[in-house]
Amino acid sequence: MALGKTFRNPILPGFYPDPSICRVGGDYYLVTSTFEYFPGLPIFHSRDLVHWHQIGHVLDRPSQLPLDGINFSRGLYAPTIRYSNGTFYVINTLVDGKTKSGNFIVTATDPAGPWSEPYWLESAPGIDPSLFFDDNGRAWYTGNRIPDQPQYESHREIWLQELDLRSMRLVGDVHVLWDGALKGAIHAEASHLYKVNGRYYLMIAEGGTAHHHAVTIARSDSITGPYESNPCNPILTHRHLGLDYPIVGTGHADLVETQNGEWWMVLLAMRPYGGYFYNLGRETFLTPVRWEDGWPIVSPGSGRVEFSYPVPNLLETTWPEVPARDDFDAPALALHWNFLRTPRDEFYSLSERPGHLRLRLRPQRLSEPTNPSFVGRRQQHIYFKTECVVEFTPQNENECAGLTLIQNNDFYFLFAITKSTKPVLRLIKRAYGKEEILSEEPVNAGKLYLKVEGHEQAYSFYFADQPNDEWKTVAKNVDGRILSTPVAGGFVGACIAMYASSNGQSSMNNADFDWFEYISLDQ
Repeated sequence: MALGKTFRNPILPGFYPDPSICRVGGDYYLVTSTFEYFPGLPIFHSRDLVHWHQIGHVLDRPSQLPLDGINFSRGLYAPTIRYSNGTFYVINTLVDGKTKSGNFIVTATDPAGPWSEPYWLESAPGIDPSLFFDDNGRAWYTGNRIPDQPQYESHREIWLQELDLRSMRLVGDVHVLWDGALKGAIHAEASHLYKVNGRYYLMIAEGGTAHHHAVTIARSDSITGPYESNPCNPILTHRHLGLDYPIVGTGHADLVETQNGEWWMVLLAMRPYGGYFYNLGRETFLTPVRWEDGWPIVSPGSGRVEFSYPVPNLLETTWPEVPARDDFDAPALALHWNFLRTPRDEFYSLSERPGHLRLRLRPQRLSEPTNPSFVGRRQQHIYFKTECVVEFTPQNENECAGLTLIQNNDFYFLFAITKSTKPVLRLIKRAYGKEEILSEEPVNAGKLYLKVEGHEQAYSFYFADQPNDEWKTVAKNVDGRILSTPVAGGFVGACIAMYASSNGQSSMNNADFDWFEYISLDQ
């Protein structure tokens, strides 16, 4: 650790919610939720808790992840990652799957993969499952569920059952552990068990995953309880700091002890900007923890998640940065690219035209809960610029190709080449399920350069015919708040994608993207 050195939160900017972390020796691994996006559950590696690089996805095969027909902000909810006796475990919930739903476990000996096919758990209601490996060799499952006799709307309780690792089945008695610290607390969830100095600690989230989010903790001398609530609960919340506080919604946390005896917490939170709007979604933050009188103290001295802290007492390890520009020269897509829902046919190619990403025009639309021809990445910065070059000649008015900035299938911008009587570049805003053409510019068929800049909630759209031409403005300072959860609903953040569609019609046409660039303009 360099004396006086600090790090900056969030450690994973953009739509990376519900973090879970585990340590193996001097290596740290972290996973986050992905909802309707494929591949599922990005997995990151770090050696200093500050610098992270993605090493894969836990669920990267269609056989593992049936997201077909999933509505927005359903799909993969909060995962937990744990390690025991040479095996990594990720336990997760698939919500509202059309062919399979519920809680499941996948395993791997290498966290970069491959990961197993899912072991689906029967009689495991609720969401946000977690695993705990006791030092006597027994494994335990915790999750949340609706009580047999709920006392109020959104009343949830945390329950525990033993897991037989050989059969991957829950066995033995079910134990109800806790339903939260606050009287009438809603959505007790995100449970994790820890054993510290011989005592069992149950940490949960409560209050809902928006502004009133909180972290609470209880402890017991027995894993099955009874659990006593920390008199200082909640141990973390920002709900009392006001809507104008720069970090809000702190919660859904996981703890890790370093090899040097320090304790740290990863958690989700949001950064509102341009009012109470957070287009980046729920992001992953890191804060120090200290133990006093048998209880954890989060962010000692302030009790709040700060933008900056002294770095952990670990050897700083940096990784090569993800290049801002992708020239699509590699044989496979980079790990930060995502699709909407499970791909069932090959809608893209990196080999048919080397050095290009080819998207096939298919009938699927952005506005439908389908798997469209969509290759996207997260918006990760409040100020950003993205550019690409696309070669596309629309054959009719149903065909389009270009860029989209999307929050869900009812809220997005589509910046695409299509055909009226002649080729045009059209900017469409879709909000509350209704489309509006904001601008339309005649363009030449063939190659076109597209650019989008975001400055807080002001998004501007440009195009050029040649690489060194002056950018022509299509629309400037368009209100981007439709890309925020408080407007669009759900749990995800905004993504930027290359997209092509024949809008319900059959087509043999393609769109070729020579390169795509995303640059942070944040200070």
